Amino acid sequence: MTGEMLSEPRRRRGGHILLYALIGALALKLLFLEAFRIPSASMENTLLAGDFIIVNKLVYGVQTPKYLPFSRIEIPHVRFPAIAQPHRGDVIVFEFPGERDEVKAQPQANYVKRCIALPGDTVEIRNTTVFVNHQLFSTPSTSITGETSMFAPNEPYDGIFPEGSSFNPDYYGPLVVPYKGMVISLSPKNYKRWKIFIEREHHTIFENNSGGIVLDGTSTERYSVEHNYYFMMGDNRNNSLDSRFWGFVPDDNIIGKAVMVYWSWDTLPAQKLWKKFSSVRWRRIGMIIQ
Repeated sequence: MTGEMLSEPRRRRGGHILLYALIGALALKLLFLEAFRIPSASMENTLLAGDFIIVNKLVYGVQTPKYLPFSRIEIPHVRFPAIAQPHRGDVIVFEFPGERDEVKAQPQANYVKRCIALPGDTVEIRNTTVFVNHQLFSTPSTSITGETSMFAPNEPYDGIFPEGSSFNPDYYGPLVVPYKGMVISLSPKNYKRWKIFIEREHHTIFENNSGGIVLDGTSTERYSVEHNYYFMMGDNRNNSLDSRFWGFVPDDNIIGKAVMVYWSWDTLPAQKLWKKFSSVRWRRIGMIIQ
Protein backbone atom coordinates (compact mmCIF):
# COMPACT_ATOMS: atom_id res chain seq x y z
CA MET A 1 0.00 0.00 0.00
CA THR A 2 2.79 2.39 0.88
CA GLY A 3 4.45 1.80 -2.47
CA GLU A 4 1.21 2.55 -4.31
CA MET A 5 0.74 5.80 -2.40
CA LEU A 6 4.22 6.95 -3.39
CA SER A 7 4.09 5.89 -7.05
CA GLU A 8 0.99 7.89 -7.95
CA PRO A 9 2.51 11.33 -7.17
CA ARG A 10 5.65 10.29 -9.03
CA ARG A 11 3.58 9.46 -12.10
CA ARG A 12 1.85 12.80 -11.83
CA ARG A 13 5.14 14.64 -11.54
CA GLY A 14 6.49 12.73 -14.52
CA GLY A 15 3.41 13.61 -16.54
CA HIS A 16 3.70 17.27 -15.58
CA ILE A 17 7.37 17.38 -16.54
CA LEU A 18 6.58 15.85 -19.93
CA LEU A 19 3.73 18.31 -20.47
CA TYR A 20 5.92 21.28 -19.54
CA ALA A 21 8.66 20.01 -21.84
CA LEU A 22 6.21 19.71 -24.74
CA ILE A 23 4.82 23.19 -24.08
CA GLY A 24 8.35 24.60 -23.87
CA ALA A 25 9.38 22.91 -27.11
CA LEU A 26 6.25 24.19 -28.86
CA ALA A 27 6.83 27.72 -27.59
CA LEU A 28 10.47 27.58 -28.71
CA LYS A 29 9.38 26.48 -32.19
CA LEU A 30 6.56 28.98 -32.56
CA LEU A 31 8.29 32.00 -31.11
CA PHE A 32 12.09 31.80 -31.16
CA LEU A 33 13.85 29.10 -33.17
CA GLU A 34 12.76 26.71 -35.90
CA ALA A 35 14.44 24.11 -38.05
CA PHE A 36 14.09 23.95 -41.83
CA ARG A 37 15.40 21.61 -44.52
CA ILE A 38 16.86 22.97 -47.77
CA PRO A 39 15.13 21.08 -50.61
CA SER A 40 16.67 22.66 -53.72
CA ALA A 41 19.84 24.10 -55.24
CA SER A 42 18.64 27.72 -55.50
CA MET A 43 20.99 28.91 -52.72
CA GLU A 44 24.14 27.00 -53.74
CA ASN A 45 26.85 27.11 -52.67
CA THR A 46 25.82 29.02 -49.57
CA LEU A 47 23.21 26.40 -48.71
CA LEU A 48 23.06 22.95 -50.27
CA ALA A 49 20.12 20.65 -50.86
CA GLY A 50 20.10 18.40 -47.81
CA ASP A 51 21.22 21.09 -45.37
CA PHE A 52 19.13 21.45 -42.21
CA ILE A 53 19.22 24.96 -40.81
CA ILE A 54 18.27 26.82 -37.64
CA VAL A 55 16.24 29.99 -38.13
CA ASN A 56 16.17 32.81 -35.57
CA LYS A 57 12.53 33.97 -35.46
CA LEU A 58 13.15 36.47 -32.67
CA VAL A 59 15.50 38.86 -34.46
CA TYR A 60 12.96 40.34 -36.91
CA GLY A 61 10.11 40.29 -34.41
CA VAL A 62 8.25 37.24 -33.11
CA GLN A 63 4.75 36.83 -34.45
CA THR A 64 1.89 34.68 -33.27
CA PRO A 65 0.59 32.00 -35.67
CA LYS A 66 -1.19 33.32 -38.77
CA TYR A 67 -3.25 30.17 -39.38
CA LEU A 68 -5.22 27.68 -37.37
CA PRO A 69 -3.09 24.55 -36.85
CA PHE A 70 -3.12 22.14 -39.80
CA SER A 71 -5.21 24.53 -41.94
CA ARG A 72 -5.05 27.57 -44.22
CA ILE A 73 -7.67 29.40 -42.16
CA GLU A 74 -6.22 32.81 -41.30
CA ILE A 75 -6.58 34.12 -37.76
CA PRO A 76 -5.67 37.49 -36.22
CA HIS A 77 -1.98 37.60 -35.41
CA VAL A 78 0.46 39.98 -33.82
CA ARG A 79 4.12 40.72 -34.55
CA PHE A 80 6.12 41.90 -31.56
CA PRO A 81 8.86 44.55 -31.80
CA ALA A 82 11.97 43.45 -33.67
CA ILE A 83 15.48 43.34 -32.29
CA ALA A 84 16.75 44.34 -35.73
CA GLN A 85 15.40 44.98 -39.20
CA PRO A 86 16.44 42.86 -42.19
CA HIS A 87 19.68 44.02 -43.80
CA ARG A 88 20.84 43.72 -47.37
CA GLY A 89 22.67 40.41 -47.62
CA ASP A 90 20.77 38.61 -44.84
CA VAL A 91 19.69 35.05 -45.65
CA ILE A 92 16.01 35.04 -44.76
CA VAL A 93 13.28 32.42 -44.45
CA PHE A 94 9.85 33.70 -45.42
CA GLU A 95 6.38 32.57 -46.33
CA PHE A 96 6.15 32.40 -50.13
CA PRO A 97 3.77 35.19 -51.27
CA GLY A 98 2.57 33.32 -54.35
CA GLU A 99 3.36 33.09 -58.03
CA ARG A 100 3.33 36.29 -60.06
CA ASP A 101 -0.31 35.91 -61.09
CA GLU A 102 -1.85 34.51 -57.89
CA VAL A 103 -3.03 36.44 -54.86
CA LYS A 104 -2.20 33.69 -52.36
CA ALA A 105 0.31 30.88 -52.65
CA GLN A 106 -1.19 27.45 -53.30
CA PRO A 107 -0.04 25.47 -51.45
CA GLN A 108 1.56 27.31 -48.54
CA ALA A 109 5.36 27.05 -48.57
CA ASN A 110 8.40 28.58 -46.87
CA TYR A 111 11.32 29.80 -48.99
CA VAL A 112 14.87 30.80 -48.15
CA LYS A 113 16.65 33.48 -50.20
CA ARG A 114 19.11 36.32 -49.77
CA CYS A 115 17.70 39.79 -49.17
CA ILE A 116 18.99 41.96 -52.00
CA ALA A 117 17.04 45.18 -51.55
CA LEU A 118 15.11 46.90 -48.75
CA PRO A 119 11.92 49.01 -48.83
CA GLY A 120 12.54 52.07 -50.99
CA ASP A 121 15.70 50.67 -52.61
CA THR A 122 16.17 50.65 -56.36
CA VAL A 123 17.30 47.26 -57.65
CA GLU A 124 18.80 46.67 -61.07
CA ILE A 125 20.63 43.82 -62.83
CA ARG A 126 22.94 44.60 -65.73
CA ASN A 127 24.47 41.67 -67.58
CA THR A 128 24.00 39.39 -64.50
CA THR A 129 25.56 41.96 -62.12
CA VAL A 130 23.33 43.25 -59.33
CA PHE A 131 23.18 46.92 -58.36
CA VAL A 132 21.24 48.40 -55.45
CA ASN A 133 20.73 52.17 -55.36
CA HIS A 134 23.17 52.36 -58.30
CA GLN A 135 25.91 50.74 -56.21
CA LEU A 136 27.40 47.30 -56.87
CA PHE A 137 25.81 44.72 -54.59
CA SER A 138 28.43 42.76 -52.66
CA THR A 139 27.90 39.23 -53.95
CA PRO A 140 28.96 36.47 -51.51
CA SER A 141 31.90 34.35 -52.60
CA THR A 142 29.70 31.27 -52.26
CA SER A 143 27.26 32.50 -54.94
CA ILE A 144 27.02 30.94 -58.38
CA THR A 145 26.56 33.65 -60.97
CA GLY A 146 26.85 33.54 -64.71
CA GLU A 147 29.65 35.70 -66.10
CA THR A 148 27.88 36.35 -69.40
CA SER A 149 24.21 36.91 -70.03
CA MET A 150 21.97 34.51 -71.90
CA PHE A 151 19.72 37.46 -72.82
CA ALA A 152 19.98 40.83 -74.53
CA PRO A 153 19.01 44.11 -72.83
CA ASN A 154 15.25 44.81 -73.08
CA GLU A 155 14.62 41.25 -74.30
CA PRO A 156 11.28 40.34 -72.66
CA TYR A 157 11.16 37.07 -70.76
CA ASP A 158 7.90 35.18 -70.34
CA GLY A 159 6.94 34.90 -66.68
CA ILE A 160 9.12 37.73 -65.41
CA PHE A 161 7.85 40.16 -62.78
CA PRO A 162 6.19 42.57 -63.26
CA GLU A 163 3.85 41.50 -66.02
CA GLY A 164 4.25 43.51 -69.20
CA SER A 165 7.82 44.66 -68.48
CA SER A 166 10.79 44.31 -70.84
CA PHE A 167 12.91 42.74 -68.06
CA ASN A 168 14.65 39.38 -68.15
CA PRO A 169 16.64 37.48 -65.47
CA ASP A 170 19.99 39.01 -66.52
CA TYR A 171 18.83 42.53 -67.40
CA TYR A 172 16.31 43.57 -64.79
CA GLY A 173 14.94 46.91 -63.65
CA PRO A 174 15.59 49.49 -62.45
CA LEU A 175 12.72 48.83 -60.07
CA VAL A 176 11.85 50.52 -56.77
CA VAL A 177 10.95 48.18 -53.91
CA PRO A 178 7.65 49.41 -52.40
CA TYR A 179 7.57 50.81 -48.87
CA LYS A 180 4.77 51.61 -46.45
CA GLY A 181 3.16 54.91 -47.45
CA MET A 182 4.57 54.90 -50.98
CA VAL A 183 1.96 56.34 -53.38
CA ILE A 184 1.48 54.50 -56.67
CA SER A 185 -0.13 56.27 -59.61
CA LEU A 186 -2.67 54.00 -61.29
CA SER A 187 -3.69 54.03 -64.93
CA PRO A 188 -4.87 51.58 -67.59
CA LYS A 189 -1.22 51.33 -68.73
CA ASN A 190 0.08 49.98 -65.40
CA TYR A 191 -3.12 48.38 -64.06
CA LYS A 192 -1.99 44.79 -64.73
CA ARG A 193 1.37 45.47 -63.12
CA TRP A 194 -0.19 46.44 -59.78
CA LYS A 195 -3.44 44.43 -59.71
CA ILE A 196 -2.15 41.32 -57.91
CA PHE A 197 0.06 43.43 -55.63
CA ILE A 198 -2.95 45.45 -54.42
CA GLU A 199 -5.14 42.36 -54.08
CA ARG A 200 -2.47 40.80 -51.87
CA GLU A 201 -3.00 43.76 -49.56
CA HIS A 202 -6.65 42.63 -49.30
CA HIS A 203 -8.30 45.13 -51.63
CA THR A 204 -10.50 44.73 -54.69
CA ILE A 205 -9.45 46.53 -57.86
CA PHE A 206 -10.65 46.41 -61.45
CA GLU A 207 -10.69 48.45 -64.65
CA ASN A 208 -14.14 49.68 -65.64
CA ASN A 209 -15.57 49.97 -69.14
CA SER A 210 -14.44 53.58 -69.50
CA GLY A 211 -10.82 52.77 -68.68
CA GLY A 212 -10.91 54.04 -65.12
CA ILE A 213 -9.53 52.20 -62.07
CA VAL A 214 -11.95 51.23 -59.31
CA LEU A 215 -10.47 50.46 -55.87
CA ASP A 216 -12.81 49.05 -53.21
CA GLY A 217 -15.76 50.44 -55.13
CA THR A 218 -14.36 53.95 -55.61
CA SER A 219 -12.75 55.41 -58.73
CA THR A 220 -9.16 56.40 -58.08
CA GLU A 221 -5.84 57.18 -59.75
CA ARG A 222 -3.59 56.38 -56.80
CA TYR A 223 -2.88 53.75 -54.19
CA SER A 224 -0.98 54.04 -50.89
CA VAL A 225 1.12 50.96 -50.06
CA GLU A 226 0.33 49.41 -46.66
CA HIS A 227 3.44 47.28 -45.99
CA ASN A 228 7.20 47.36 -46.36
CA TYR A 229 8.55 44.99 -48.99
CA TYR A 230 11.82 43.20 -49.74
CA PHE A 231 13.48 41.90 -52.91
CA MET A 232 14.87 38.38 -52.55
CA MET A 233 17.19 36.38 -54.80
CA GLY A 234 18.83 32.97 -54.67
CA ASP A 235 22.63 32.77 -54.60
CA ASN A 236 22.51 30.29 -57.50
CA ARG A 237 21.30 32.99 -59.86
CA ASN A 238 20.60 30.88 -62.95
CA ASN A 239 18.77 28.21 -60.95
CA SER A 240 16.56 30.29 -58.68
CA LEU A 241 12.92 31.30 -58.90
CA ASP A 242 12.88 34.47 -56.82
CA SER A 243 11.61 38.06 -56.75
CA ARG A 244 12.55 38.46 -60.40
CA PHE A 245 9.75 36.03 -61.22
CA TRP A 246 7.09 36.40 -58.51
CA GLY A 247 7.64 39.83 -56.98
CA PHE A 248 8.20 41.41 -53.60
CA VAL A 249 8.02 39.83 -50.14
CA PRO A 250 5.93 41.78 -47.59
CA ASP A 251 7.27 42.27 -44.08
CA ASP A 252 4.33 40.25 -42.74
CA ASN A 253 5.65 37.15 -44.53
CA ILE A 254 9.13 37.18 -43.02
CA ILE A 255 9.73 34.32 -40.59
CA GLY A 256 13.34 34.80 -39.50
CA LYS A 257 17.03 34.85 -40.24
CA ALA A 258 18.89 31.69 -41.22
CA VAL A 259 21.81 31.42 -38.78
CA MET A 260 23.36 27.94 -38.74
CA VAL A 261 23.55 24.57 -40.48
CA TYR A 262 22.96 21.93 -37.79
CA TRP A 263 22.94 18.87 -40.07
CA SER A 264 23.77 18.13 -43.70
CA TRP A 265 23.72 15.15 -46.02
CA ASP A 266 23.03 14.33 -49.66
CA THR A 267 19.41 14.14 -50.76
CA LEU A 268 19.37 10.44 -51.54
CA PRO A 269 16.23 8.26 -51.55
CA ALA A 270 14.94 7.59 -48.04
CA GLN A 271 15.11 3.79 -48.39
CA LYS A 272 18.89 3.95 -48.79
CA LEU A 273 19.45 5.00 -45.20
CA TRP A 274 22.97 3.61 -44.95
CA LYS A 275 23.98 5.69 -47.96
CA LYS A 276 22.48 8.75 -46.34
CA PHE A 277 24.67 8.33 -43.27
CA SER A 278 27.72 7.74 -45.43
CA SER A 279 26.98 11.02 -47.22
CA VAL A 280 26.92 13.21 -44.10
CA ARG A 281 28.76 16.48 -44.79
CA TRP A 282 30.55 16.73 -41.46
CA ARG A 283 32.37 19.95 -42.33
CA ARG A 284 29.06 21.78 -42.79
CA ILE A 285 27.60 20.85 -39.40
CA GLY A 286 27.73 23.87 -37.13
CA MET A 287 28.53 26.22 -40.03
CA ILE A 288 27.36 29.82 -39.53
CA ILE A 289 25.33 31.07 -42.50
CA GLN A 290 26.66 34.26 -44.06
